[in-house]
Amino acid sequence: QLQLVESGGGLVQPGGSLRVSCVASGFTLDDYAIGWFRQAPGKGREGLSCISGSDGGTNSAHSVEGRFTVSRDNAKNTVFLQMNSLNPEDTGVYYCAAGALLFSPCVLVDNAYEDWGQGTQVTVST
Repeated sequence: QLQLVESGGGLVQPGGSLRVSCVASGFTLDDYAIGWFRQAPGKGREGLSCISGSDGGTNSAHSVEGRFTVSRDNAKNTVFLQMNSLNPEDTGVYYCAAGALLFSPCVLVDNAYEDWGQGTQVTVST
């Protein structure tokens, strides 16, 4: 079974940093793109950053470019999202998702991904 498990969310102060993780099982990261998305209450799902399976190329949304960085550790089958300079607008549930994509760089649309993790809550507040 293809599974994704997020972890690392929590409470962080504005301006702080947080790294969330996505552990994949049942497949190799070389064959799937991994995307990071978030959803705030009352809002739709927003694509943040992704990494392609074929060559590791990345793509980031303008709203987080320069602050968020996606990376992967193929030996551990884990994808990370490093988040810096966080603000309250970054609060939401963060999801990772896998898609059998041929695009490189990967795309930041949720309908391009088939399998999703359960999400991890990130709260940015004083």
